[in-house]
Amino acid sequence: MSSLRFTNTITRRTEPFLPLKPGEVSIYCCGVTVYDLCHLGHARSYINWDVLRRYLIWRGYAVTFVQNFTDIDDKILKRAAEESSSMDEVSERNIDAFHQDMDALGILRPDRMPRATRCLDSIRGLIAELEAKGAAYSADGDVYFAVMKHAGYGKLSGRDLNEQQENAAGRVADAEEARKRHPFDFALWKRAKVDEPSFPSPWGDGRPGWHIECSAMVREELGDTIDIHLGGADLVFPHHENEIAQSEAATGSELARVWLHNGMVNVGGEKMSKSLGNFTTIRALLQSGLSAMALRLFVLQAHYRKPLDFTPEALEAATTGWKGLNAALKLGENHAAALGWGDQTALSVEAVSAGLSANGPFEELEQRFIAAMDDDLNSSGALAVLFDLARPLRGLANRLDRGDQPDQPANELSEQHTRWMVLRELAAVLGLRSETNDSKPSDNDSVDGQAIEQAIADRKAAKQAKNYLEADRIRKTLSDQGIELIDKPGGLTDWRML
Repeated sequence: MSSLRFTNTITRRTEPFLPLKPGEVSIYCCGVTVYDLCHLGHARSYINWDVLRRYLIWRGYAVTFVQNFTDIDDKILKRAAEESSSMDEVSERNIDAFHQDMDALGILRPDRMPRATRCLDSIRGLIAELEAKGAAYSADGDVYFAVMKHAGYGKLSGRDLNEQQENAAGRVADAEEARKRHPFDFALWKRAKVDEPSFPSPWGDGRPGWHIECSAMVREELGDTIDIHLGGADLVFPHHENEIAQSEAATGSELARVWLHNGMVNVGGEKMSKSLGNFTTIRALLQSGLSAMALRLFVLQAHYRKPLDFTPEALEAATTGWKGLNAALKLGENHAAALGWGDQTALSVEAVSAGLSANGPFEELEQRFIAAMDDDLNSSGALAVLFDLARPLRGLANRLDRGDQPDQPANELSEQHTRWMVLRELAAVLGLRSETNDSKPSDNDSVDGQAIEQAIADRKAAKQAKNYLEADRIRKTLSDQGIELIDKPGGLTDWRML
């Protein structure tokens, strides 16, 4: 029996994880619709699932991780029209931006990243199968899935079709609704509209519906049944419910053994969304001066299934916590010679390898880490172990940074080396790597750091006095000298050379 347990959305229970094939795990993660930059909600989701993947690899599983791009959608077409560009141009630009943002956060690239427009044969073939089985029907160039043909519809979300039909009674039907046999039938194929990109099909020119894209890509990349399907809680209905219905109607097999969904990000007690105007992009957060690893730490402090409250105070606390953890992680990289540890190099983003280490005096801490992660990916519990490991290392790093001697016997320094190696290994499982702040010049440079800090203090005082013209003047003066000010959450201001 596996000690690793996940809370499975479809069973509503926390269950032991037993893969279809011993030692192998197939995972499909719903990806982004590439019409804009990724926001904090995407960061939350993909950091969590990156940690899941890293942990499974560390526990010795051979993991195949597939994540898609939705590269044709109403939002993409709308953005292209607004920009007088094309669907392909909008998609390619935002796919490039996605990779840049995920790389910055230390998120491992998926093994494969299929795109909807490159899986059209599989999509059309799956729709044809559903139509042949009577689970789909065409109407004036559109093709719909017949929800009443799938007896298990609603098993993921807990929704009852009969109740939904009663709730829909009396509503005014538009032209599309009139073509449906049931109000909750959903589109598998949409007929072409004037001046929109379209693709040929047996039902006429058009483009696929959103839900069928993922079903086809799961099947093409991983087969009829996979181990784990991932996504945000906002995808449970209708997207994942519809995925299950159409996939299982076609194959007669269970689509996924385990469904995992991460909670939403809240800002000021409300769900973060573009419609409310309270969202922030990953790019904007990092350009504001927030450390990528501090953002990662912020996300991992909350359990993946719980809401994540985004506040300046929470970000500042994560930044403070990361500074201490980072100092401990950099100990061996910065002071290996003074400590007699030999050459130590920083771990790469991809540094997570299979196999558990046996580290004597720190085995208990490692077992605590494993117990936390085995318990439905309790990342906050795992972080607590990292901070326990880091505490004495941070103190040693601070002394060495000041120019003091280690002042510890060789056997204690050897034990500290083991502690550091364990910390570095477990941090890599959570995707946390040491960071170097290269934004400020060294003492040998000609810039007067003290004068800059005084100017920042003067600007802060001007803002507090509501003298915004003076505050802006100070910022411009520094900018003219090639110095950029970075206002951080919590009222802090950092700076860097342009």
